Amino acid sequence: MPRVSLMRRLAPPGTLRDVDELQVTPGLRLVGSGRARIGTVDAVFADYLLVRTAGLMPIDLYVPRPEVTVSADGLQVDGSPEEAYQRWHRPLKRAPHD
Repeated sequence: MPRVSLMRRLAPPGTLRDVDELQVTPGLRLVGSGRARIGTVDAVFADYLLVRTAGLMPIDLYVPRPEVTVSADGLQVDGSPEEAYQRWHRPLKRAPHD
């Protein structure tokens, strides 16, 4: 139920940069085009959100704040979950001995 109360505070639409009073907290759901679920906010940083995807092997996405918009439904980005993966997934760098 806390999500419902948070969503009610998300009344003014706009990007996260435009909405100063927005308190983005871990646990909020991020959706893409067609309201397809991308993942859940795992951590909030000054210039990006760390979003963990759902699934058997969760993946971390580093979503820049200006890419996230606020709607009546919550947090949203343009594009499908596959596009989000291509744009914001940062794989670990290989170890020097590999």
